[in-house]
Amino acid sequence: MARECRSDDKGFVSQWKVVKENIALGDSRVADEVTQGISLHRDIKYTSKLDNELQSSLQSLTDVAVLSSFLPFKNPKQSAEIPEFPFNCSNIDLTKGCASGTHHRHNPTSSSSSNKECPHYFKWIYENLRPWKDRGGITREMVERAKPTADFRLLIVKGTVYPGRLPDLDLMFNCGDKPVIRSDDYKGPSASAPPPLFQYCADNSTLDLVFPDWSFWGWPEVNIKPWGPLLKQLMEANKMMKWSKMEPYAHWKGNPKNSENREHLMKCNSSHNQDWNARIYVQDWKKEAREGFKNSDLAKQCTHRYKIYVEGRGWSVSEKYILACNSMALVVKPRYFDFFSRSLMPFKHYWPIKEQDLCRSIKFAVDFGNSHQPVAQEIGNMGSKFVQEELKMEYVYDYMFHLLNEYSKLLMYKPTVPKEAVEYCSEVMGCSASGLMKQFMKESVVMGPSNTEPCTMPPPFDSTTLGDFLDKQENQTKEIETWENQNRRH
Repeated sequence: MARECRSDDKGFVSQWKVVKENIALGDSRVADEVTQGISLHRDIKYTSKLDNELQSSLQSLTDVAVLSSFLPFKNPKQSAEIPEFPFNCSNIDLTKGCASGTHHRHNPTSSSSSNKECPHYFKWIYENLRPWKDRGGITREMVERAKPTADFRLLIVKGTVYPGRLPDLDLMFNCGDKPVIRSDDYKGPSASAPPPLFQYCADNSTLDLVFPDWSFWGWPEVNIKPWGPLLKQLMEANKMMKWSKMEPYAHWKGNPKNSENREHLMKCNSSHNQDWNARIYVQDWKKEAREGFKNSDLAKQCTHRYKIYVEGRGWSVSEKYILACNSMALVVKPRYFDFFSRSLMPFKHYWPIKEQDLCRSIKFAVDFGNSHQPVAQEIGNMGSKFVQEELKMEYVYDYMFHLLNEYSKLLMYKPTVPKEAVEYCSEVMGCSASGLMKQFMKESVVMGPSNTEPCTMPPPFDSTTLGDFLDKQENQTKEIETWENQNRRH
């Protein structure tokens, strides 16, 4: 999403340096992202003139939205009460950057091992980085070539990081809706190495390095809370809603104008002539904002047995919210993947929906689920269990640490800070926050480094295990398509 470029790590206590040198940030980009099947469009402009315009830019919601995930603390036991804002903002001149002594440093001591293996989706870190590992590493020239498509450059240099183990880093990050590094451009014996570029999503034809998106720390423009407290609310709501009491239909609510599949989905709504077992709604965000977001509380939207996930312009942050419900997720065949979704298994975590003949595919899924309720309920429970146990914030931070750590191992040069770099510390990023932005920062702030090591990386795929896993996903989808085709013939 071309909106909030965020980054964090487990217990980061570091000096972040964002390098603006000649990166093409002047383009106007459309923020087109979906939450619970709902889209918000907003024109966001990025500028590289941070040194003279820092204070004014940080005061706008669209620019200050980068802040909360840069907060340098981690508290594994978040209090139900919103903590006090942890920064001293009284003597900070935001136009001059970070003052001496504003960095919250941590002197690492011994920490215990977690003895936990990371979730399956951590395996994809190795696959993401394989193009550069196979070439022997990442050079400065490779990183520099990512500039034309990057929205910012990030360096960590001589910072105190979790727990004193993360090396210096130099990376480029793109905040757009879609991946941009096409693998076909770097094939052949004379092809150059692809530039490493961090992104929120990728697809099977691109090489962008997928990274957790901003919504895990909240989306104040549409009143979507940070993932940690919101996940707890969703789990509590699930306990209050029995399957037998849920509406026996498929539900989707959002902006249908940003993708062809969504436009097709609108035709699946119930009419006098045909009931496709779907209840499709258009979200009016302007009206919702005027009315105080009374009808967009995600914790109150797990009321249907089936929830539809369909992509917008690119990948959608809504997938985790949909999976969190105990509803069986109906996933319209996606093109894009984020950092965790490649490990979801059809007929275990969700029910796959075909793009072609979309309405009939949805109707078959709902008819099947209503006539095989224990099966549908189990799929919904497994999807919910996945996000509750394997996508909790502890693992989001661990994933960020391991991805950055594995990336840093491939750097073949020592990162240095260009003289035009702008230093970002917590106060510079946090002291201008207000309203929901500040509230969400308080709700997601972590108050100290973890006392345990991050989870242990699982072994990488080999050619056999990767092939077996992908074959299983494909075979499960084909089996459901076969059932659907047989049903049509009868």
